[in-house]
Amino acid sequence: MTGDRRKFSRQTEDARRAALIAAAIALISEGGPEMATVRAIAERAGVTPGLIRHYFGTKEALMRAAYADVMDALTQASVDVAEAAPDVAQVRLAVFVTSSLRAPVMNAQAMGLWAGFLHQMRADPEMRAVHEASYLHYRDLLQGLIAALPRKADAAQLRADAIACNAVIDGLWLEGSALPDAFAPGELERIGLRSVSAILGLDLVAGMPNEGAMQ
Repeated sequence: MTGDRRKFSRQTEDARRAALIAAAIALISEGGPEMATVRAIAERAGVTPGLIRHYFGTKEALMRAAYADVMDALTQASVDVAEAAPDVAQVRLAVFVTSSLRAPVMNAQAMGLWAGFLHQMRADPEMRAVHEASYLHYRDLLQGLIAALPRKADAAQLRADAIACNAVIDGLWLEGSALPDAFAPGELERIGLRSVSAILGLDLVAGMPNEGAMQ
């Protein structure tokens, strides 16, 4: 019985933490960081304000957890697509790139959240550390996919290629999320693939399972 009670208690704690994070994300999405007050977050989550201090210590720590949650979800969406693709290096890299440039990864809400959290980094070194960790996680995944390609490249070149490809994807993601009606369907995916192909010296477009849809 004791074990059952502990399991139930732990699940409740995880659920409450998740509810507070979800509430913070929802409020920032609706009205920016200034709308995500301690009282508003607690009310949205259906808990008392004291639980924010209990689970996170400070509101700032909750904001960091929320930002990490948002960025991890975006990255995981691309990872899931790549892992489901055929086990061919060019194909997995291609779908990883294109999935980062279409919904659900590319969307106005995610961009707004990113921008709201980005402002906080200027005054919070710990938030910058969370941002750095999320950036490096995505870039390392990208570098791993690049390293699997059938070409010769040393560690320094792989790192430089990953930085360059990541910059291309980030830029297209930002513009596509901010101005979704400014681009034709699939346009940014095609540009992303061709740009990454040019950086790496390989034709990733030809390796796409639905190549015709990318033309």
